[in-house]
Amino acid sequence: AAAVPLGARAVDHVNEKVDAAKLTGRTVTVWLLDGTTSVYLGIVLAVLLGFGVVYEALPTAKWGRTLGKKLFGLEVRDIGGGEPPSFGAALRRWLVYSVPGLLAVGVVGVFWGLFDKPWRQCWHDKAAHTFVAG
Repeated sequence: AAAVPLGARAVDHVNEKVDAAKLTGRTVTVWLLDGTTSVYLGIVLAVLLGFGVVYEALPTAKWGRTLGKKLFGLEVRDIGGGEPPSFGAALRRWLVYSVPGLLAVGVVGVFWGLFDKPWRQCWHDKAAHTFVAG
């Protein structure tokens, strides 16, 4: 939701730059990433990081699950002790899930869990030394 209005503003900004370049009648380079669009991108990334920490990392570290996992009766547990993971492990788990997910390579990491033995861990669980218990 935070990305939509900022993305629209960034598109409008780039279109204004392209229109201004066309008015010059010359061939000019129009940079898509400049001071304005990079600020919008930075805000979107900060909102996504903040949301990820508040929704995913904190509840996973405190209770071993998010609201969605609670609804489905799932819990994230540390492999070593069976307790909820530390905040650092929960944050690492979320980052390893999110960043490759943005690059579409995360799909492989999620499907990895279908064939992993014995814990059926996805890449983000392997990085955080956790597993999902049902």
